[in-house]
Amino acid sequence: MRKRLYEIVELAKLDDVFSNLYDLFMIAVIVLSLVPMAFKGENIVFYVIDKIVMFIFIIDYILRFITADYKLNKGRLSFLIYPITPMALIDFICILPSVSLISNTFKILKLFRLFEVFRVFRVFKAVRYSKSINLIKAVFKKQKRPLITVGALAMAYIMISALIMFNVEPDSFRNYLDAIYWATVSLTTMGYGDISPITTTGRMITVLSALLGVAIIALPSAIVTAGFMEILNEQQNTKKDKKEEQKEEQKDEQREEQNKTE
Repeated sequence: MRKRLYEIVELAKLDDVFSNLYDLFMIAVIVLSLVPMAFKGENIVFYVIDKIVMFIFIIDYILRFITADYKLNKGRLSFLIYPITPMALIDFICILPSVSLISNTFKILKLFRLFEVFRVFRVFKAVRYSKSINLIKAVFKKQKRPLITVGALAMAYIMISALIMFNVEPDSFRNYLDAIYWATVSLTTMGYGDISPITTTGRMITVLSALLGVAIIALPSAIVTAGFMEILNEQQNTKKDKKEEQKEEQKDEQREEQNKTE
């Protein structure tokens, strides 16, 4: 029974109907839990929604905890390790706002109203249930080294261009952090205009920064796109292999039946 619960909760099988329905249900619950955050003030409807959502989150956490040994494969030690895993911590943080419900009765716990800001962490719970987000995670994991290289290049460019502008136009910036802010805005080609160069040299550097920014920003886009294509091709190949295996199994079964009849 615990193994079946693990398969449903953790999406152990992609073609598991109950697991897919559970994921859709949890995504709907997460979206519903974020609705009250879009409104100012409180009412009875939001209060009831919060209670129901917290109950579902607690049940989900318990189900994942009691099946932790299947997920981590470390025996009884899994039950000690699981609560400190990243996703388990996010689940626990999402449950913390329920303490604010108790604080309405016990004034001593009013401090825990601060935990209500943790409602935002419910967005991160969707990472576990969304196949699209899992696909993005797989792409970033596979293209980790190229993306780190491009990120380091962008950071180095920001620091160097900020240092150059800070010395070319010292009057335009209060400190070096303002220059870093300007370099970041120029790199992303946003151009808010709150900090702008005055001298001709500064404007030439800004033009160069914006042009190079387009090239640097385009690099991770190309890397991520290539990663998407690779993973999609791999998934299509695995599906083809499974179909071929199923066809071969069906042929073998038909041959066995023919041999029996003979």
